[in-house]
Amino acid sequence: MTSQTLLIELFTEELPPKALPKLAASFAGAIGDELKKLGFAAADAVVTEYASPRRLAVSIANVLALQPDRMVEKKGPAVAAAYKEGVPTPALLGFARSVGLGADQLGQLVEGSDGKQAVYLYRAEKKGEPLQAHLSNIVNDAIKKLPAPKLMRWGDRDGLFIRPVHGLMMLWGSEVIPGEVLGFASGRTTGGHRFMSQGPLQIAGADAYAATLKEQGKVIASFSERRAQIVARLNAMAADRNATIAGDDALISEVTALVEWPVVLEGSFEEDFLKVPQECLILTMQQNQKYFPLLAADGRLTNRYLIVSNLETPDPSFIINGNGRVLRARLSDARFFYEQDQKARLDSRVARLAHVVYHNKIGSQLARVARLETIAGDIAGRLGVDVALAQRAAHLAKADLLTDMVGEFPELQGIMGTYYARLDGEPAEVAAALEGHYHPRFAGDTLPQGAIAMAVSLADKLETLVGVWGIGLIPTGDKDPFALRRAALGVLRMLVEARLPLDLNEVLQRVAATFPEGIIATGTVAGVHGFMLDRLKNLLAGEHPASHIEAVLALAPARFDDLAARLAAVAEFKALPEAAPLAAANKRIRNILKKNEAALLALNPALFEGAAESALHAALLAVQTPVEAALAAQDYTKALQQLAGLKAPVDAFFDGVMVMADDLAVRGNRLALLAALADLMNRVAEISLLAE
Repeated sequence: MTSQTLLIELFTEELPPKALPKLAASFAGAIGDELKKLGFAAADAVVTEYASPRRLAVSIANVLALQPDRMVEKKGPAVAAAYKEGVPTPALLGFARSVGLGADQLGQLVEGSDGKQAVYLYRAEKKGEPLQAHLSNIVNDAIKKLPAPKLMRWGDRDGLFIRPVHGLMMLWGSEVIPGEVLGFASGRTTGGHRFMSQGPLQIAGADAYAATLKEQGKVIASFSERRAQIVARLNAMAADRNATIAGDDALISEVTALVEWPVVLEGSFEEDFLKVPQECLILTMQQNQKYFPLLAADGRLTNRYLIVSNLETPDPSFIINGNGRVLRARLSDARFFYEQDQKARLDSRVARLAHVVYHNKIGSQLARVARLETIAGDIAGRLGVDVALAQRAAHLAKADLLTDMVGEFPELQGIMGTYYARLDGEPAEVAAALEGHYHPRFAGDTLPQGAIAMAVSLADKLETLVGVWGIGLIPTGDKDPFALRRAALGVLRMLVEARLPLDLNEVLQRVAATFPEGIIATGTVAGVHGFMLDRLKNLLAGEHPASHIEAVLALAPARFDDLAARLAAVAEFKALPEAAPLAAANKRIRNILKKNEAALLALNPALFEGAAESALHAALLAVQTPVEAALAAQDYTKALQQLAGLKAPVDAFFDGVMVMADDLAVRGNRLALLAALADLMNRVAEISLLAE
């Protein structure tokens, strides 16, 4: 059968730039998947997505004009529920009617399985249908699946879309596939660049789409091609100036979604503006103007920046100058905010936090700051660092929320606090902690630098965890409005990577005690600890085998500074030939003890009845001292290696001793021996979880 490239395009008003990549992927993916599902395209057919500010499009290679004949299958009711006393049930009759069969045609149904039970199936060969019969529905369904929470209606159109639509193309090769989408009949006409196009464009065929737009319409239709071109030009121009650009992937993608024909230009501003903290200037340029500031080799901001324009002109000076005028106004605002903020010290703003609500069940930001001072001081004391500095940093930690600069740019909280604290003459550790206590802000972010910043960061995140959890706002599924998962991961990274000698349960208890009585629900500390252990599993996943992680965390540790040593010891123990039988024996012991906890007695060697019991007890006593000495020295590898000597006596015990003896005293004594063995074996990790 003949196949051709299929092209579908919606020509629209400017689409939301931040959403454009997701919209394009959804549109192309949904159409491609449905064409493959219906047999119009092969499973490995190449699907190419296009997206520019004013279009969503997709091309699919080798699409058939006529669907192949195929066998269709529909699942019906369970065989067990299809007949009652030999009479067809309403469920069976209803299914038959749905596939066009009468009560006298039930014999055409066959028995099959839905993977769980036997069901009745209807199978029939269906003749292939033309692409035209399906394409409009396919496109309409793809539109309904777009990740767009807000849709609009425009003019007298019945359809709903993200932005007003101006045209529809559905080309199969050089042929227009008749159809209608959102009230538009398909054609071969589209629009090019708003200002540089030769006019409305006639697309001769699906394969000519991208080239025609580029050559006649001054539009690079491919989002990825346009993005790569922007990145290359930005980097090349920056390199020519011995600089680098300040711009992340999100900004590059947003700019790519704003232009159809990217042209990179250079602008500049007065050097006097560089007296303002560079984070403020960079954020102003990136967030408000979508510019790319240029950084010198030492990372300092220069007074030059790059613009990605959507217009190519012989004389770009009017574009550069116009952008410069707008930017100067923005930079002047930033300078004004910075100068105004310096008229009041940070510590003079703290009292006003009483009027800023943290949470209506927990209180104001001022009440929270008081808790942070107590918690940060307690943590600093436990870490052996200056308590007064930690408390001072916690006292000032949220003061910059009331500055004009942070009011304009919330992203600068902490950063501006550090600048203003330095200007106020605060100690260097205190100033650094105001920005540092927000770290780590995301996966892979740096940890707070310095012990004071670490103490305040831990206080900030643990106060959030206990407070929010304690009033019942526990994360569920994908809902975590207070970012407790992120806070937990931040705490865990600090405890693990910085190897802080803190007992998490003790600190959590201290945090809970800083809240007014009656606010924090009973069980909060245990709940938060368990929640953090679950997050720790995710943090360690991929770095260590899952069974090793489970074995170590099964002990519900409260300290994580020795976590790496425990995991390394488990890995070395697992490689020993004695590990597998000892793990299996430990699992057996755990199961026995779980079922017979009430029968345990105090261990009494006088009740041993055979050599195997005495030998195991002697072996246990022989390794107990070296194991405990190794544990005290945190030499967990050596501690676990000592257990290898228990293999032979453990095997002999289970081969020759019946634990569940008729004599209750003997039984209880044997259970006590196993309990002592399990206790010693599982000091580093729960060995039973290593059993395969």
